[in-house]
Amino acid sequence: MSDTPKAVVLLSGGLDSATVLACARRDGFSCHTLAFRYGQRHAVELEWAEEISREQGAVEHRTATIDLAAFGGSSLVGDGEVPKGRDDDAIGHGVPSTYVPARNTVFLSFGLAWAEVLGAEAIYIGVNAVDYSGYPDCRPEFIESFERTARLATKAGTEGRALRIVAPLQNLSKSQIIELGMSLSVDYGLTHSCYDPHPDGAPCLECDSCHLRLAGFRQAGMPDPRLLRFGLSDPHP
Repeated sequence: MSDTPKAVVLLSGGLDSATVLACARRDGFSCHTLAFRYGQRHAVELEWAEEISREQGAVEHRTATIDLAAFGGSSLVGDGEVPKGRDDDAIGHGVPSTYVPARNTVFLSFGLAWAEVLGAEAIYIGVNAVDYSGYPDCRPEFIESFERTARLATKAGTEGRALRIVAPLQNLSKSQIIELGMSLSVDYGLTHSCYDPHPDGAPCLECDSCHLRLAGFRQAGMPDPRLLRFGLSDPHP
């Protein structure tokens, strides 16, 4: 049996989670990646999550199905339209309609269940408190709270084997995340960030997620390889 420590990595197929997977590998973990089909309109991300997991050498990749669309409450699961054309000031204030109620709580709970079965030491998640679009479940306070809950709610915790919730991108800007990922050889051409992609999977270039991603690559001084894949260019270079 290998002595390499195991980690569950929550992998959406996006830029942040691909970087987090690279961080977990850098940290010496044997990585088991977990994606979610939860009724999201941008389910094309799941194809890329599987590809990213394979390309980065994860031990195993799984996709769990959860019907969060049954409750609605978010434009990402078809309850209203995805906001588009918003500037930095609008994105930085309030909780947008793309917030999916309890999503990260649910995702971390599933990750926790798999981590217990695997005997994993950590769960890696790509939440970010800088460019986070106002989502309350991306804040450091939430991550710290869930880690405490994990200690109380698991057999491993009661036996003194505390599971860590690792959020290595927590305090980085999008451009810093991109620079980190490039230093770890992340292929960002495989990542999908758009909330409302075209039928062929091409990004809309207008939603909040596209806006933050484009600004990040702009600030990092490099083109977005995802745009090159579709023959697109930054509309605001």
